[in-house]
Amino acid sequence: MWIAILIAVLTGTIFGIIYLWFRFQRFGIVLFLAGDRKWLRRLYGSLPLVGIIIYGFFDVVNAIIILLHVMIFWLLADLMGWLINRFRTNQMTEEETVNDEIKRFRPYWRGLGVLLFSTIYLGVGWYLAHHVWVTRYDIVSDKLSGQAGIKVVLFADSHLGATFDGEGFAEQMKRIQDEKPDMVMIAGDFVDDSTTREDMLRACIALGEISTTYGVYYIPGNHDRGYYNSRDFSYSELLEELSKSGVTVLEDKVVDVTDTISIVGRKDKSMSDRRPIDELIMGIDAKRYMIVLDHQPNDYAAESAAGVDLVLSGHTHGGQLIPISYVGEWLGANDRTYGREKRGTTEFIVTSGISDWAIGFKTGTKSEYVVLNLLGETN
Repeated sequence: MWIAILIAVLTGTIFGIIYLWFRFQRFGIVLFLAGDRKWLRRLYGSLPLVGIIIYGFFDVVNAIIILLHVMIFWLLADLMGWLINRFRTNQMTEEETVNDEIKRFRPYWRGLGVLLFSTIYLGVGWYLAHHVWVTRYDIVSDKLSGQAGIKVVLFADSHLGATFDGEGFAEQMKRIQDEKPDMVMIAGDFVDDSTTREDMLRACIALGEISTTYGVYYIPGNHDRGYYNSRDFSYSELLEELSKSGVTVLEDKVVDVTDTISIVGRKDKSMSDRRPIDELIMGIDAKRYMIVLDHQPNDYAAESAAGVDLVLSGHTHGGQLIPISYVGEWLGANDRTYGREKRGTTEFIVTSGISDWAIGFKTGTKSEYVVLNLLGETN
């Protein structure tokens, strides 16, 4: 699947460069400066693309994201323009249109509109990725009837160094502390391949400064172990620093946090030695309220059949970008992309993440942490 996505992105990028190169030649300033000299028009039309390519040397992922969005919006604008022209009686060829614009020095309104819309659209996407909202859910269960209300704060996908560094993470933890949580749960991808040791240490210290009633719990995500061994710290060092800060690391482990609540922390799906959920909860009293932390939301059938009460996940980043938001579900990679769902007696919640990965934009979703109020049923 990933190979197919990579091929599609590379193909779209190449097409986008060629397509936008022709479109940039239509701007009034280019036509004015180049006149009827086609070679000069093509040279000036390539300058914006050269800028994008240079930016790509520093941030290739987001350079491609910007280019693809501008290309798609321009294609849509051209399609709309073509449909409008179908109803006109006097149509000119594109070359005739260009020559007419040279003579009259007409502004290229369609291109200007596309660039303005792209700037606003991606600007909003950048804001949604780099600012953190709070999403709240009330969870009611008869298993919690003998338990005073419990406030749980959940976050995932901090990918330290992506949208904030260690100090930025510490500021978010202050916001979480202001919620006065009874528990804090970290559903994986705490760090990334590009995370520095300095940011990792600062973030672990920030977690240690959070005051809770029942503790802070962490499970690993697919990025926490690292893919390319390019970090200046190891996975074992990460777990050691988390433990030093009082964070309970759960890798296929169960812990009882109150008289009625158990937390089940699963290894990430990418780990070959991950235990099945029914085996993992074997021995837990069925009367206890079971919260499962599972980074990737793609084992819903087994978790529902096992009878756990609440499953908390991240990983999907809320779908990240329109129009690919639900591709993971369509391809069967994820059971849910974002939000709350109930299957049988099991509640499932997927958070869009407190930060981002290499892509610096979120469209159709936003960065967040989640506040869960666990409540007993009242008659």
